[in-house]
Amino acid sequence: MTTLEKANLWLSSPFDIQTQEKVQALIDSNSPDLEDSFYRELEFGTGGMRGIMGVGTNRLNRYTLGQATQGLANYLHEQFPSEQIKVAIAYDVRHNSKEFAKLVADVLTANRIKVLLFKEHRPTPELSFTVRNKNCNAGIVLTASHNPPEYNGYKVYWNDGAQIVPPHDEAIIREVASVRFDAIKFDGNDGLIEWQDHTADQAYIDACIENSIYQKVGFEDLNIVFTSIHGTTYTTVPQALEKVGFKKIDLVKEQMIPSGNFPTVASPNPEEPAALEMALDLAKLTNADIVIGTDPDGDRLGIAVRNLEGEMQLLNGNQCNTVLTYYILEQWKKAGKIKGKEFIGSTIVTSDIFFDIAEKFGVDCKVGLTGFKWIGKMIRDFEGEEKFICGGEESFGFMTGDFVRDKDSCGSILLACEIAAWCKSRGTTVFEYLIEIYKDLGLYYEGLINVVKKGQKGAQEIQEMMKQFRENPPKSLAGSLVEEIKDFQAQSCTTVSQSKTAPMEGIPKSNVLIYYTQDGTKVCVRPSGTEPKIKFYVSLKDTLNSAQEFNAKLLHLESRIQDIKRDLSL
Repeated sequence: MTTLEKANLWLSSPFDIQTQEKVQALIDSNSPDLEDSFYRELEFGTGGMRGIMGVGTNRLNRYTLGQATQGLANYLHEQFPSEQIKVAIAYDVRHNSKEFAKLVADVLTANRIKVLLFKEHRPTPELSFTVRNKNCNAGIVLTASHNPPEYNGYKVYWNDGAQIVPPHDEAIIREVASVRFDAIKFDGNDGLIEWQDHTADQAYIDACIENSIYQKVGFEDLNIVFTSIHGTTYTTVPQALEKVGFKKIDLVKEQMIPSGNFPTVASPNPEEPAALEMALDLAKLTNADIVIGTDPDGDRLGIAVRNLEGEMQLLNGNQCNTVLTYYILEQWKKAGKIKGKEFIGSTIVTSDIFFDIAEKFGVDCKVGLTGFKWIGKMIRDFEGEEKFICGGEESFGFMTGDFVRDKDSCGSILLACEIAAWCKSRGTTVFEYLIEIYKDLGLYYEGLINVVKKGQKGAQEIQEMMKQFRENPPKSLAGSLVEEIKDFQAQSCTTVSQSKTAPMEGIPKSNVLIYYTQDGTKVCVRPSGTEPKIKFYVSLKDTLNSAQEFNAKLLHLESRIQDIKRDLSL
């Protein structure tokens, strides 16, 4: 079926008049958006959907959201046939998020499902917490994380508070695919909606404090700058910091105003220093010890601390998680809580330093595919057998304890501020603490290379790049021979020097490649699951004997990343 034929199907019932008029306008104007709006169906993937808002099968709108929700409702009735089903729904600050959340609630209540719907914006981790705290069967959050303003998204959580994983994800995908647009039930029943308010916030904040605070040392002396970057955490993080005893909290007031336009930043992404520019400027005025920003749905955080020169520097995700994990395990060890049946969670694209940290403190480090849903699955798989302590991945996500089954900025912020206060009370800094860890375990340094390929053509180019990297892997990277190749799609591990290939077990299939060189360099290649990008995760290691040699060693590792970029023809 051609794009025009697909579009013509949207010019009659069951599509409403407004939708029909917008589709007709695309056709009449011969807009290039017509092709991108209809050339495919917006995929309901293993975690949900994310896309540009608008009319069409490849857009997020009343009908694609309705189809996804009707499919989910059908599956919930299959899984829980003899009980009153409950689903919690939250939404972020993006355009249409509130309206989309009510639309989703209407479809669920039209299917006799009770809905716990937040009245206003709330962070994604609070949704995860609420699913478990209120014994819901599932949860939904309307968010597109840090994507540009024209995007929105839809993520599904199961009754353990984690994002859906096999077998539920694949079964829901099949249900969604089988739903015709004229079969969607839009006529909701408001009598089945239970509105969630500030009491839910307090339960969540108290749980963050309980799972993230170990010692209250120097809290009153720590100078904090915080920004929600126009996102949802204005509802929780300042309250949590104050409740636990921090006194010197300066907010970037312009960015505490929720807005789907994200007017003060080019991108509301705390991974990027530019997103924290206003916070860093405020830190100069207040002589802050730590700067923290969160993404729009409040699950990820960026942290800047003073480096060896006394300047504010944004830690990357691996550095931040290294500090948090090492500190937590130190506290567990001091308290005698490590008994040999504990573990931390990581992912295949995250730094291998977490294996070293786990070994040092006598716990296991379990590794899953990219995404916190796999860490959530670890918790569920080993519940009652091994105790989960904490987990993180390189994309600025971390979780403390298992009260939230997704990355959680609020609990992580409380922990980071505790560490900063503890360091300050000892006359040192978080950055110096990180260097001490590197001296102990080795200097790890990571870089992320993103190659953007937009639209239908871009998607094809990404597929071709993965095919070429799979069929013609590099022989060396930055002067070191490639020794091992892991292909998670083929479930194989090849030892190059021995020309030997063996099967891999324990991790589901995924379109991911990892190259390991003889000097320990690691390069992971994967298409993004949420953005039109192919990503290259580079991890390097060196020794570090003193803080004085840190900057020189870092420059050397940074130059090697450029060499790898050249070797991969990027």
